[in-house]
Amino acid sequence: MQDSPLHPFELHPYMHISLFGLDISLNKAVIMMWVVIALAAWFLIAAGRQRRLIPTRLQSVAEMLVEFLRDMILDTMGKAGMRFFPFIASLFIFILFANLLGLIPGSYTVTSQIVVTAAFALFVYAMSIVVGFAYHGLKFLHILIPPGTPPLLLPLMMPIELISQLARPFALAVRLFANMTAGHTILAVLFGMALSLPLLIGWLTFAFTVAISVLEVGIAFIQAYIFTILTCVYLAGMPSTFTGTRKKRTSD
Repeated sequence: MQDSPLHPFELHPYMHISLFGLDISLNKAVIMMWVVIALAAWFLIAAGRQRRLIPTRLQSVAEMLVEFLRDMILDTMGKAGMRFFPFIASLFIFILFANLLGLIPGSYTVTSQIVVTAAFALFVYAMSIVVGFAYHGLKFLHILIPPGTPPLLLPLMMPIELISQLARPFALAVRLFANMTAGHTILAVLFGMALSLPLLIGWLTFAFTVAISVLEVGIAFIQAYIFTILTCVYLAGMPSTFTGTRKKRTSD
């Protein structure tokens, strides 16, 4: 019986470790997260170690990445949102590196685990709630009241808006998890077909697999971008949270 296409996503502990009743066993997902953190840290440290007037290739990539993230934050939250730059940059780089490294045969895609993406999504949404209350106090609860809603419709609209708000972290987690899992599953199926089909058809299938792999590189960037820009939108809280700074940037 052949393995399921989802077999590569299964996690089996290499070492069973328990801390105060909590299972913190060592598996390939944990190891891959360490690798992602180590490579991301090396990339940033190496790029900023020797800053030159004429930048090296690594420095140029890092500068383009910083400029890209800076513009994303300024466009969604304004100058006041730059205080979140370290968090936004760390989140984007971790997800991007995890997505890209997961494309290497024999590695593991951390973002294909719903536990990982859900943890990120819940943390981001909880932070957005804290930021909203910090900027607006109890007025932040006005997000449950759509503008222009007649008073008679408030008992109906407020539960709907509450469900919509609670669905945000779920959608954020599932979007990244589903896209990365689906893409890698398709690659596994196509590669298996290329090995089992006759020679000519097998080579055509293999060529198609290579094309899909290139597409997956683009998807890795897109999914990291979508997760990060939605994080910026959620952290902006209500539309009025950073309105002044956004208008100022627009007029500059």
